[in-house]
Amino acid sequence: MTTTQGKPADVSEKQARQVAEAARESEWRKPSFGKELFLGRFRLDLIDPWPEPEPRPDAEEFMKKLETYVRGVDGTSIERDARIPDEVFHGLAELGAFGMKIDKEYGGLGLSNLHYCRALTLIGSVSAATGALLSAHQSIGVPQPLKTFGTPEQKKAFLPRLAAGEVSAFLLTEPDVGSDPARLATIAEPVEGGYRLNGVKLWATNGTLATLLVVMARVPGKGITAFVVEGDSPGITVERRNEFLGLRGLENSVTRFHDVFVPAENVIGGPGKGLKIALTTLNTGRLSLPAMCVGAGKRCLNVAREWSADRVQWGRAVGQHEAVAKKIAFIAATTYAMESMLDLCCVIADDDTNDIRIEAALVKLFASEMAWQVADELIQIRGGRGYEKGTSLAARGERGAEAEQILRDLRINRIFEGSTEIMHLLIAREAVDAHLSVAGDIIDPDAGLSRKARAGVRAGAFYAKWLPTLAVGKGQSPAGFGEFGPLSNHLRYVERASRKLARSTFYAMSRWQGKLEKKQGFLGRIVDIGAELFAMSAVCVRARAERKTRPEGVELADLFCHQARLRAEALFDGLWANTDARDVRVARRVLEGRYSFVEDGIVLPPDDLAWVAAWEPGPAVVDDVRRRIPPRSSGG
Repeated sequence: MTTTQGKPADVSEKQARQVAEAARESEWRKPSFGKELFLGRFRLDLIDPWPEPEPRPDAEEFMKKLETYVRGVDGTSIERDARIPDEVFHGLAELGAFGMKIDKEYGGLGLSNLHYCRALTLIGSVSAATGALLSAHQSIGVPQPLKTFGTPEQKKAFLPRLAAGEVSAFLLTEPDVGSDPARLATIAEPVEGGYRLNGVKLWATNGTLATLLVVMARVPGKGITAFVVEGDSPGITVERRNEFLGLRGLENSVTRFHDVFVPAENVIGGPGKGLKIALTTLNTGRLSLPAMCVGAGKRCLNVAREWSADRVQWGRAVGQHEAVAKKIAFIAATTYAMESMLDLCCVIADDDTNDIRIEAALVKLFASEMAWQVADELIQIRGGRGYEKGTSLAARGERGAEAEQILRDLRINRIFEGSTEIMHLLIAREAVDAHLSVAGDIIDPDAGLSRKARAGVRAGAFYAKWLPTLAVGKGQSPAGFGEFGPLSNHLRYVERASRKLARSTFYAMSRWQGKLEKKQGFLGRIVDIGAELFAMSAVCVRARAERKTRPEGVELADLFCHQARLRAEALFDGLWANTDARDVRVARRVLEGRYSFVEDGIVLPPDDLAWVAAWEPGPAVVDDVRRRIPPRSSGG
């Protein structure tokens, strides 16, 4: 693997996989509901009874103050002006919102994951851009990596500043490097007392605002390393602020580093640990995105309910027509499920008894995909008004329900912090981990005969014990999970489907062996089935836990499970009956230009620019566009 300054590393597909594999957390020190689910073992005891969160009067008091404050935030003006006002930064800082996840000893609030995500849901309901600002600052910015991997000196130096209202950003992506970090081109060259940083980073959320940065760079001979970098260090230029489809108030940058000195004491976790730090941070950091999806789902449900009861067509409220009623029911049941999955992940993350890396990834995947569908259905329910901007509606005296903005704001969640396609591969890797750990050498082309032989013995012993457990289970007993009453049949289905899912994975490994990693359509369906089963489990356990205080939750859980079962069965069918091979074959021919005649008959824009802009190392040749929030005036 070689890197020249200013150019992506020249790596093979195998080397790229090795970099990713070396960074993933390979050990399972705690039980995992998701891991067991993919192995055909329905460990409901890991999530039932519903874990009770620790009482936090201070957190509840903060939530009350936060709600009062955000009611006064003008989300419409943030959307219109594409800018979060200075006074909003000041107000949130005074409340402590920039330190929600920072421990109290460093000036933060020390909120649990549950209260943190509920706060993001609340903030995001007023301004998704503001919620994303706080999420990027705390979930993947400087606070979380330092909380997990920072030294005591680093925590004392940086966390109080961030808790008080300074903004942080996470810089990994580069113009030609996205989900393949093995090609990282930003270089941190060792010099006396530290490192000299050179490179360009793309899509740095909060990048124009941040005064503290987490920067991923390659240290020659050591690998990808994480650094805390002062945002105003000499040699840093914020070259431009990027503009996006949604989240218009979010500030996202292209940032250049030219001979930026970073002290040695600012390395997080040690040289070469950067990618592992990034992946570990995302284990809980991913929960912030579902929090925004839950908030959007709740808003969609509110608009759909009120509009569909008020709007009359053909002599009846539109919500009474079956075509619309089905959409309303989908929105209600799906929002209930997203919230159930998120809350469950948060409380089991907070009690720290389970490994939630699979569960957090599943809820991110599920919520980002389903919230998009929820918003799309809302626009259909609203008709022409769904496609119209809220400001346009309000201008003629109608309620400015911002359906089109919700859709635009949600779209990035299917890409942020791991696209759906990357999430499929990431979760699938964990789902087949048990198989690879016992049989990996059998399918490894680089393994010698002796390694293959030893792997064969291990695999034989493992499968001799494991395969018989997939034949019969509690889900086949009519009395199974009877304590769940009307929801028991759904949990019996989950148990049976979990075993079927594990058998399907085993058959696929037997059939394709080492080629399975290229069967991304198959792996994506396996993961999506697991997500549906996890969602069904979450809603059933929640509905049972709340049956005395909120008995109507059972109705939503029942509907969601019926809907999820239909989706899961379609996915099971698609495992073996699909057009994947034909799709790949035709796509290859598309790339070769075989079907370019289909593009005839349109006028194309000039194609004089590159699809990926090249960059060269050196000082910036454009003006710096960074934004700094001025201190709050004494009279403000």
